[in-house]
Amino acid sequence: MAMIELIILVLLRSCLLFLHADAAGHHGGVNLGSQIAALLQWKSALRNSSPALDSWQQGTSPCSSNWTGVACAAVHRGRRVPLAVTKISLPNAGLDGYLGELNFSTLPFLTHIDLSSNNLRGVIPLAITSLPELSYLDLGANLLHGNIPSELGNMARLSQLGLCCNNLTGRIPASLGNQTTLVTLSTGQNLLTGPIPEELGNLPDLEFLDLGDNFLSGQIPKSLGNLTKLNLLHLFSNNLSRFIPHGICLLPNLSDLDLYSNLLSGPIPPSMGNLTTLNHLSLGKNQFVESIPAEIGALVHLHTLSLSQNEISGSIPATFANLTSIRFLYLHLNKLSGPLPREFANFTYLTNIDLTNNSLSGELPSNICKGGNLQRIAVSNNMFTGPIPRSLETCRSLKFLFLSSNKMTGDISSFGPYPRLIKAKLDRNNFSGYLSKTWASNINLTFFAMEENMIAGSLPPEFSNLEKLEVLTVHANNLIGSIPKELSNLANLYLLNLSHNKLSGTIPPEFGQLKNLQYLDISANKLSGPIPQELGSCTMLISLRINNNNLSGPLPTTIGSLGGLQIVLDVSSNKLMGNLPAELGNLVMLEVLNLSHNQFSGSIPSSIGSMASLSTLDVSYNNLEGPLPIGHLFHNASAKWFLHNKGLCGNISGLPTCSSTPIKENHKARIHHMVLVAFIPVCIVIILSIVVLVMILCERKRPQITTVTDTRDVLSVWNFDGKLVFEDITRVTENFSDRYIIGSGGYGTVYKAQLEGGRSVAVKKLHPTEEGIHDEKRFLSEIEVLTKIRHRSIVKLYGFCSHPSCQLLYFDAELSYTSVVTTKCDVYSFGVVALEIVMGRYPRELQSIASMEQHHEIAIEDMLDQRLSSPTMVEKKEISLLVEVAFACLQTSPQFRPEMQDVYQKLAPHKRPSVSPSHAAHTREETIDG
Repeated sequence: MAMIELIILVLLRSCLLFLHADAAGHHGGVNLGSQIAALLQWKSALRNSSPALDSWQQGTSPCSSNWTGVACAAVHRGRRVPLAVTKISLPNAGLDGYLGELNFSTLPFLTHIDLSSNNLRGVIPLAITSLPELSYLDLGANLLHGNIPSELGNMARLSQLGLCCNNLTGRIPASLGNQTTLVTLSTGQNLLTGPIPEELGNLPDLEFLDLGDNFLSGQIPKSLGNLTKLNLLHLFSNNLSRFIPHGICLLPNLSDLDLYSNLLSGPIPPSMGNLTTLNHLSLGKNQFVESIPAEIGALVHLHTLSLSQNEISGSIPATFANLTSIRFLYLHLNKLSGPLPREFANFTYLTNIDLTNNSLSGELPSNICKGGNLQRIAVSNNMFTGPIPRSLETCRSLKFLFLSSNKMTGDISSFGPYPRLIKAKLDRNNFSGYLSKTWASNINLTFFAMEENMIAGSLPPEFSNLEKLEVLTVHANNLIGSIPKELSNLANLYLLNLSHNKLSGTIPPEFGQLKNLQYLDISANKLSGPIPQELGSCTMLISLRINNNNLSGPLPTTIGSLGGLQIVLDVSSNKLMGNLPAELGNLVMLEVLNLSHNQFSGSIPSSIGSMASLSTLDVSYNNLEGPLPIGHLFHNASAKWFLHNKGLCGNISGLPTCSSTPIKENHKARIHHMVLVAFIPVCIVIILSIVVLVMILCERKRPQITTVTDTRDVLSVWNFDGKLVFEDITRVTENFSDRYIIGSGGYGTVYKAQLEGGRSVAVKKLHPTEEGIHDEKRFLSEIEVLTKIRHRSIVKLYGFCSHPSCQLLYFDAELSYTSVVTTKCDVYSFGVVALEIVMGRYPRELQSIASMEQHHEIAIEDMLDQRLSSPTMVEKKEISLLVEVAFACLQTSPQFRPEMQDVYQKLAPHKRPSVSPSHAAHTREETIDG
């Protein structure tokens, strides 16, 4: 008997040894040495030497030398229990290279891989799917592309799969539904398309499902209602349509549901009230209709509720009083009406509330800031009435206050202070009282708008204490007194609008200290005195309106120093007099110039004719006389721009031509007779003198064709001595040596010349024609045409040279009309080119709205080149991004254009940072300003 038992034990031991040997054979005889070699080889293949891998050294072991991010454990192999690499964890380690360079087949005992938040490229290696022990895989926030391998569905032990924030394409594999051990599945923020697989409803242990920010389409699968352990469901920013499945509203453990920005429609299901464990609910930016279900009030644990940007109507349910834990409430851009429930005062944790763009009425709840936690309230564009609630007047936690465009009333004299307030918009209401000095205590204030109210009193000088203030608009009120000179201390101010008040006194000369000021409007007041010369120091100005006042004196010549003026210069309806300064011609970017209804005299300066960007010029109702300047603006100008002047003339319909100014006939004859009597003898003497002089010169010297001083030379370079420039060009190009050629064509060769002072110019030396190089008349006539052309694609001609030995054209190598070169000029050009590529034509009609919000209303399909086929969903998203970036580049103010580096980072393939689930909705919603 004992012998039999011994035989059985020997046989069992033999079977176990066989099984271990088989397992060892399955892993191909892998040992720790080969694993170390694979890791070191991958390190050497990376693009950069990350400090995180400094501990990975030849001759050391990750199991004994503490390699960063690598862990070992004992594995059973036959009789031996050797150590093997079981974990690689290097999140946010600065790794840059290809994931496929790591030989995963030599690491069969891996159970944990975390390489998230790096710059790993390439596709997901299939070798990963052959790791039998792997339970944790996070490759999120990298630069991976390609499809998600369907073989991932065969990994029986996998519980955590993170692939978010890459550039993955294709569909979500249905095989992922086979991973019944999966607890977390994240494929959000990629470029995935197609429907959500029904098979994902077969994952009984799934707690975290993030598929947001892709191009997924179709319906939300009903099978997701089977995921009874689900805690988080993110499907935001896709193209999902139809209704919310009933089963989702019955998930007993769901705490975070985010369906923001899809195409979901129909009414919000009342069964949503069953999700009593919800902390976060975002249904914004869909197509939901009808009213808000009263059952929403049962979600007593809600911290965030977003129903914004839908077609929801009706009133806000009184059951909202039960949402006592609410912190973020977004109901803006709907069709809600009626008053706010008084129970809103129970929201003691409320931090952010946005009700803008509805039709809500009544008064704001008196204790809306009862809890003292309110940081942002936005109720603009409604029909609220009554005063500002007392609790709001003393709400010291407030950072953003948006009450614009309502019908609110009351005295705001005792408003504030708010030590944390950043933006305050109370415009377009019926507020009264005066601006208190208390506002000066809001030291963090950057934006203050109180226009179109009934505010009286003066503008407090104490506003100068608001050192961070960037925008101050109090126009269309009843302000009196003078403009405080202390406002010149607001170094960050870029927009100041005090127009349409009753301000008197003079324009403070100290305003010249506002170096960042871009928009100044003090029109429609009772200001008097001269325009201060110091305004010429505000070189960042884009728009200047000082019209409709009682200003007198001349227009200062320093106005010509405002080379950045672009939108408008309006000094109309004042009492300005004297000649118009020729320096106005320096405003080469200006589009609208209004000088009307003043007492200007003399002629219109010829320099105005060279203002290439000018589209409107109004000099009517002055005392101007003489001919209109020569320039493109005056070719099709309106006669009403020149009405009621002393004697303007020109080739414009409605104006007399300068050659036919009416003179009485007898007076004309008398003038002609006097001219003839005085002029004819003088002319005879001059002609005889010229003849004698020419004869003498011809005898003394004959013309040499190679002499630079030939009398036939015509050298003209604007703003320079032509002869000196010609001599400089021939010297620095070594008499037009081939080494300075930068281009050539059928009409000439282009040379680069570096003049004294470091200025680079382009010089085009024309080839001789069949008529010979002496065809000077034809050459000069062509020059005349070139100087008159104004086109966005033609470089401005700065000078020319006609010489017996050559004919040259002189261009500025870099500048356009404005001669103002910044990196933002190139950014603007990129925006134009980008739109031109998308549209297949020059985007003239879109440039004018680039700085407005109108471009958001333009459908991508309407902008695309109609000769091309319709884009795919992936292509459409990429085109939308390009168009958005292009419009940013076309901002009117260079200050608001992005840097080219920012454009590159926006458009280049890159990882997108993932958003914390608990903050996802209000992070998106806060981009909407009240």
